[in-house]
Amino acid sequence: MSLSEEERIIIPDENGEEHLFEVLFTFDVEENNTSYIAVVPVEQGEEEEQEVFAFRYEEEDNEDDFKLFAIETDEEWDLVEEMLNTLIDEKFPE
Repeated sequence: MSLSEEERIIIPDENGEEHLFEVLFTFDVEENNTSYIAVVPVEQGEEEEQEVFAFRYEEEDNEDDFKLFAIETDEEWDLVEEMLNTLIDEKFPE
């Protein structure tokens, strides 16, 4: 996986088919020394409600490359959801 200048990444699915995603945000959690990325499918369009995908990631030796890992624990999901809700509240205040 690699980030492009447009903040988009290509992620293959379990069948090897590649899908284009737009990066919403990345963030680091110092307590467990991990990094996370949240993305939405580009083909999803500008619908009001978008499906968001989140992954833990690790950078490779080449700064532009990284590996994605599924988030498997409830604690990690809670961290990502809290960060996503905070960012949404900041971007779209009521």
